[in-house]
Amino acid sequence: MVNLNAEMAELWASLGAPAAGRARTIQIVSARRGEGASTVARELAFFAARRAGRSVWLVDLDLMNSPQHEAVAAESDRYGLLGQPAAASPDGSIFFSIQPPAQGPDGKPWPDARYLAAHRVGAARWWVTRFRREALRGRQSVHILADGDYWSALRRFADLIIVDCPSADRSQAAMTVAPFMDQTLLVVAADEADVRAPALARDALVGAGADVVGLFFNRATVEQPPFARAFLR
Repeated sequence: MVNLNAEMAELWASLGAPAAGRARTIQIVSARRGEGASTVARELAFFAARRAGRSVWLVDLDLMNSPQHEAVAAESDRYGLLGQPAAASPDGSIFFSIQPPAQGPDGKPWPDARYLAAHRVGAARWWVTRFRREALRGRQSVHILADGDYWSALRRFADLIIVDCPSADRSQAAMTVAPFMDQTLLVVAADEADVRAPALARDALVGAGADVVGLFFNRATVEQPPFARAFLR
């Protein structure tokens, strides 16, 4: 893995200072899969926790695959060892719904929040989430909710919440949670000449209530400033 501290420091500075006394939620998404949004989200969380002294939650909305948990575990020598699973909801609220609901041994509905675990990463003040896909039974399915309760609750326990969304070409998750995010960052591969998909994703996000603060160019060439960022008009 290439050291991206310099690029993350530049990105962090460009995002501006958060409001005093209030946690910030930053949504990171790409228009198409494979553009590197998950890498940017993970590296920004790593930078913010280690270098900026922030308490960070990296919330992975790719629930059925949990790539962030997998990536951190695969590079434990760099990020740190993953801790034991802990509750990922401070008050029982959650940003998804499991249908049909399951019943516990006592016959009562099994709370949806129990399907999401949080793991502390090393000694740093950051956590990464993992959806417990193995707990699903039969034809149960998961749906992202257009509800802000979870994000409001988590703000009380973190300085920064980074939300890694699946790309817009494979999921509507980014649009669904957009109204509850403070900032949305679009990631685009710098070698991608066709800008129509990012432009359409930007318009859809704005229409859903997102504050799209910029475009982050991933895998930039020598001719282009590394990880250049430009405000979208």
